[in-house]
Amino acid sequence: MLATVPADPVSTDKVAPLRAALLAWFDACGRDLPWRAGEEGRRDPYRVWVAEVLLQQTQVSRGLGYYQRFLDAFPTVQVLAEAPLDAVLKAWEGCGYYARARHLHRAAGIVAAQGFPTSYPGWRALPGVGPYTAAAISSLAFGEGRAVNDGNVRRVFARLFAQPRPADAWVQAQADTLLDPARPGAWNEALMDLGATVCTPKAPRCAVCPVSAFCAAFARGQSTAYPAPKVRAPVQEVRAVAVLMGDQHRAVLEPRTGTLLGGLMGLPTEVVGAGETQQQALARLCARLGATAQGLLGELTHGMTHRRITLEVYVAHGPQAPQEVAQAALSRLDQKALALYGRQPSLFPVP
Repeated sequence: MLATVPADPVSTDKVAPLRAALLAWFDACGRDLPWRAGEEGRRDPYRVWVAEVLLQQTQVSRGLGYYQRFLDAFPTVQVLAEAPLDAVLKAWEGCGYYARARHLHRAAGIVAAQGFPTSYPGWRALPGVGPYTAAAISSLAFGEGRAVNDGNVRRVFARLFAQPRPADAWVQAQADTLLDPARPGAWNEALMDLGATVCTPKAPRCAVCPVSAFCAAFARGQSTAYPAPKVRAPVQEVRAVAVLMGDQHRAVLEPRTGTLLGGLMGLPTEVVGAGETQQQALARLCARLGATAQGLLGELTHGMTHRRITLEVYVAHGPQAPQEVAQAALSRLDQKALALYGRQPSLFPVP
């Protein structure tokens, strides 16, 4: 069992050397990212905002392409505010967690009308802006002394202080204490870069870490032991059926609902209820649509947060008119479903 260090290993007299070591490393090795352009503490708040929202659930390596695509479509907050929500969701396609895009669009309308907030409280008042995002924007774009608290920061502090299960309040307290008041934005980015590139979850590069001399976990030779693994919620298995009326280019679509996919379009779908078979759910779906199923197109699985969906896709014919798939914002689940038709279109020719 991992023990917690009884006293903080980073004593008061070591705070300044720790800050200096990490910031010197960041100045030499920090990642060159597009939203970091501009003078420290005086960056474009819109670009920082979009990046921070996008990267909440997306790794930087994947997020770079999404970020540039979104900025190409909506180069300013005014353009974003004036765009229809459907266009925003389409530009967000593939990023997942679509509530982020809906909140960003709604908040852009407020900012376009009232101007950018210049402080943490102002950012927190916007839809979808939580403590981390508000601290990141206010420090990076305006130089405000606000410390960020995310997964990278949690892991770095858990190792520095040899804390096996660091609570959010504890992490925030350490972040507030160690924040460099002269360069708060750079300090926040340095911590995040350290966690992303050196103090990584499974294979930390302790030999090149600029703060290993201050690290209690490293001193014990137990870097990977901290923090202790989180207890994960069990994955919920969900079965569902969908019908494809049309083909992979033109198909009948209907609005998705719910927190994750709300606002997107997708193939008509029904979840298989408890004690129900796929065929019973399919019959219920076809009755709702006035459609007739022609045959099974295929089956796929798709992971979403704590759910794993097994989806059977059937070809069907009904009275509804298909629409252009390319113009609709679709989830990865529906893109996978449509791809099934492209593999064997001759089995189910469109009448």
